[in-house]
Amino acid sequence: MMPAPSLLTRLMPLLFVLLWSTGFIGAKFGLPYAEPLTFLVTRYLLVIGLMTLLALAMRAPWPASPREAVHIGVTGVLVQALYLGGVFMSIHRGLPAGISALVVGMQPLLTAALAGVLLGERVSARQWSGLALGFGGVALVVGSKANVDGVTTEALVHMLTPAVAALLGITVGTLYQKRFCPRFDLRTGSVLQFLPSLALTALVASQTETLAVQWTGDFVFALLWLVLVLSIGAISLLNLLIRSGSAVNVASLFYLTPPTTALIAWAMFGETLSALAIAGMALAVSGVWLARKG
Repeated sequence: MMPAPSLLTRLMPLLFVLLWSTGFIGAKFGLPYAEPLTFLVTRYLLVIGLMTLLALAMRAPWPASPREAVHIGVTGVLVQALYLGGVFMSIHRGLPAGISALVVGMQPLLTAALAGVLLGERVSARQWSGLALGFGGVALVVGSKANVDGVTTEALVHMLTPAVAALLGITVGTLYQKRFCPRFDLRTGSVLQFLPSLALTALVASQTETLAVQWTGDFVFALLWLVLVLSIGAISLLNLLIRSGSAVNVASLFYLTPPTTALIAWAMFGETLSALAIAGMALAVSGVWLARKG
């Protein structure tokens, strides 16, 4: 009876990377029909509705104390509202997706640097080497596609600011959850994570966007994909991974997202992969293997 859980545990990181990497599909199909924060508000409403019904139907346990519920809500704001809002806004402001991926791809290095101080985790020399190797691989992949020629420094800072906020959100969110609420029911926990994210995102959207949505087929597909595959599937896997592994090991998986996204873009949309990008993918995969072995 033991091999099955072991196999599932080994497949979870790979499945997470695959699902997380498909997030760009939602942006590609959905953002032409709704502004970024309005898109996210619609997404959060559906997730909360579905997960609340699921939690009630299955009589899932809620947090034992208000303090625990608050901790879960804080992780939601960091990992959902700040991270997703930052990525969507940076792309909406004109930052190429490759550069956005590179900025967020720095998360494992930032997590490793902070894990020792905040969580007391020991980061070995082998893990540091793997993380550095992974970052180099990500830089090669996105560098082969990035193009900011003709953009002024002021405009670039304007585009980069939300992406940096997203980087800080996913990094601090991972560490915060590992420290304060590593274990919680995924059904009720999802509701508690998305409720404050909805409130914050809706507040900002009401002040900065028109809140208009064009309900086209492409938008509905993108919305359902992001709700079912990303917000429920991938986030649940991320929570399970944080629960069972160290912060550094979980963070190292994010290095695989840009290379995997590039492969999906090649398969689905015919985007070409340069020799430099392929070399970067190999480097990133090697770095993740080294970091997780450490």
